[in-house]
Amino acid sequence: MTGLSGYPSDLAFSPTVKAIQERKGSRRAYAKQEEGGSWQTKITPDLADFIADQTSIFFATANLDGQPYIQHRGGPAGFLKVLNETTIGFADYSGNRQYITLGNLADNPKAYLFLIDYAHRRRVKIWGRARVVEGDAALLDALMPVGYKARPEQVILFEVATFDFNCPQHIPQRFEAADVARALAERDNRIAELEAEVRLLRQQPPDDLGRSPPR
Repeated sequence: MTGLSGYPSDLAFSPTVKAIQERKGSRRAYAKQEEGGSWQTKITPDLADFIADQTSIFFATANLDGQPYIQHRGGPAGFLKVLNETTIGFADYSGNRQYITLGNLADNPKAYLFLIDYAHRRRVKIWGRARVVEGDAALLDALMPVGYKARPEQVILFEVATFDFNCPQHIPQRFEAADVARALAERDNRIAELEAEVRLLRQQPPDDLGRSPPR
């Protein structure tokens, strides 16, 4: 339990949500999960590994009126970094310069990360608070992926409150273009090796029994 809020999942399961779960018949199952401590408040090794593999994330904020906004952020694997057991950080690159996320965070620090792995059909939802750090060149340099061609403007630090790995239901299986290209290259190389072996076998003379090499 977390003291004032009861369970970590209370961030998502408000009294209204729980009432709907009760009406729909799922409250008992979620109550058992709550009692068993199923939602963590610290970054676990499996979550850290999942974060390290991400090349595309969705970052949600809301303004003072509660109007939500979801921003996509991407980069090479490792652009989203675990800094300690409760903190995730990333370099925020220059984009269309609307600064909606920055404005929302200035008024309302509550934030949310949605991470999805289409290839393995896994997703994780992370609740927390975020803040913008400007003017910290050392931190920006530490979070900027080496060799990545983007212009960083500031850093966003995300403090994890709780998270939940979701079921794979209804996640379409998709693969990264780079992974597909690598698999196809490996296949083509193997085919070339086998074809070379066949050509060598065909060039061999007949054996002692007069049998010709395979064709």
